[in-house]
Amino acid sequence: MKQILFILIGFFFGIIMFKSEAASWFRIYEMFRFEAFHMYGIIGTALAFGILFVQIIKRYKIKSFDGNEIKIAPKDKSFSRYMYGGIIFGLGWALVGACPGPIFVLIGAGYLPIIIVFLSAALGTFLYGVVKDKLPH
Repeated sequence: MKQILFILIGFFFGIIMFKSEAASWFRIYEMFRFEAFHMYGIIGTALAFGILFVQIIKRYKIKSFDGNEIKIAPKDKSFSRYMYGGIIFGLGWALVGACPGPIFVLIGAGYLPIIIVFLSAALGTFLYGVVKDKLPH
């Protein structure tokens, strides 16, 4: 029954992403050209809610759906790691016009050429897993 709930939440989230134009290439293009606030508002709202919910989870020791306590580990403080990763992520986002979340939304909306982007993202993730231990920390 929980899986059905998760699937319904995923469909609802995908509809919201599509209707809010967060998966729109044109909105993303506007964002990277600093022509509109639309995407910055969506990202800023998501960031604010993310910070709020992480703090609530930590403070009240909220449990997951399966009853286990949610443990949020502290992140490594490595500037170069996040700078290089952010640059690669941003370049991919700008070139493709979609970050990982909207890729699934666009496939669900019937934009089938985005499957190439999905396969490329999966390959990139796989390659990162292969070389991860060889990268400087």
